Amino acid sequence: MTMTRKRQSGATLVIGMIMLVLMTLFAVTSFTLGRGEYQIISNMQFRSEAESAAQMALEQVVSKLNFASNPANVFPSPCAGANTFCVDSTGDGVSDVTVSIKSRADPTKPTCVVARMIKNSALVLGNDADLGCVAGASQSFGVAGATTGDSLCADSVWDVQAEAVDSLTNAKAVITEGLAVRVASDNIAASCP
Repeated sequence: MTMTRKRQSGATLVIGMIMLVLMTLFAVTSFTLGRGEYQIISNMQFRSEAESAAQMALEQVVSKLNFASNPANVFPSPCAGANTFCVDSTGDGVSDVTVSIKSRADPTKPTCVVARMIKNSALVLGNDADLGCVAGASQSFGVAGATTGDSLCADSVWDVQAEAVDSLTNAKAVITEGLAVRVASDNIAASCP
């Protein structure tokens, strides 16, 4: 029995140590990869929440139509300056995502791209939305600047961009939409080219 122990010369111990080092490296690598994947998933979730907040803010803008009459103040009660909308995604009473409404051309407000006056002849008088646009035409008798046939409404196209930023992680999402809106011609004169 003494002869067998001398012949082994610690080979089992060396192989055992190598296996232990390999298993430790495998465990550390697995932990690092798992942590990286968790971080990726977490970042995707924060970005998804920011996208949802941006979409919610755009829906508020479209439903109120304040941007056509006052593009610099689209929300009745902004949270962090003009044209901002705050969202509490965790339900703890603290805003987690701040959304800024702007355009690609102007970082402070939506921009009217084009507005076209609607002619009275193009209105459908059976349509309730068109009835409010009808303008009476006066007699001109050849006077310069006489009636143009324009109604009281215009079709406008707007560039609206919502940029949402998560306050904790700085995850950012930008959604850009083009909006076509029929508005009163009085509102268009001040905000459209």
